[in-house]
Amino acid sequence: MHVEVVTLFPEMIEGALRFGVVGRAVERGVLTVGTEDPRAHTHDVHKTVDDRPYGGGPGMVLKPEPMLAAIRAAQARLPGGCPRIGLSAQGEVLDQALVRELAGLPGFLLVAGRYEGLDERVIELGVDRELSIGDYILSGGELAALVVIDAAARLLPGVLGDERSSVEESFAEGLLDWPHYTRPEVFEGRGVPQVLLSGNHADIRRWRLQQAVARTWQRRPDLIAKHGLSAEASRLLNEFLATRAARGETDE
Repeated sequence: MHVEVVTLFPEMIEGALRFGVVGRAVERGVLTVGTEDPRAHTHDVHKTVDDRPYGGGPGMVLKPEPMLAAIRAAQARLPGGCPRIGLSAQGEVLDQALVRELAGLPGFLLVAGRYEGLDERVIELGVDRELSIGDYILSGGELAALVVIDAAARLLPGVLGDERSSVEESFAEGLLDWPHYTRPEVFEGRGVPQVLLSGNHADIRRWRLQQAVARTWQRRPDLIAKHGLSAEASRLLNEFLATRAARGETDE
C-alpha cells in the first residue's frame, strides 16, 4: 500500500514511521509513505502558504495555490484512482469498517490541514472525501494522518506477528476487547480467572466473547446498537444480565 501525506510538517510524519507496527510495515516493503510540503510549491521568499480570511475573523487560512499544487504532485506518485482524503472535523468519523476499506486500497492521499483550515476551493478541487478521527479539535492534521496510517497498516498482510491479532482485537467485530492476563498468576491478591488456566479452548473462547459483549454493553452500548449482536453473543449477554440481576447488581 502506498500513502502520500500533504503536510507543512513532513518531519512529524517521517519521524513516527520508524516505530512499531508501521515501522515494520515500511521496513518489509508492505507500506510506502511519502510526504509533500506545500511550501515547496510557493514562489515568494517567505514561502507563504497562508493568508487572512476574506470576511475577517481570527486565524489564517491555507492558500489554494500551494495546497493544490502539493496535492497534485503527491497524487502523481500514487496508483490511479486512489482517493484524496482531507482530514477535517467535518468529515465522516473513522471507524473500523472504514479502516478496513482503506486497507483494501492500493493507496490513498491524506491532506493535513493547519491554522483555520483549507481554502474551500482546495476541498472542491483536490479532495474526494473528508475524514475525522473524532469530535475534538487538533492543532493540525498530522496526528490524524498518523492515526489513519497506523490503523490501516496493521490490517495489511504480513504486518502483525500473528494474523489473528487483527481479527480478535477491539472493534474487529463491533465489540470492545476482553480482559487480558499474563504472569504472575496472582498479583497483589488478584488472580487470573480460572477458566483461562483450564486449557479448555471452547470454554476460554466462550468466556472471552461474554466478557467482550458485557464490556461493550456497559461502556459502549452505541456499538451494539450500530452493529448488532450474533445469536451467540446475544445469548451470552442475556446470561450476563441474568447473573447481574440475581446478584442484585445495578448500574447506579
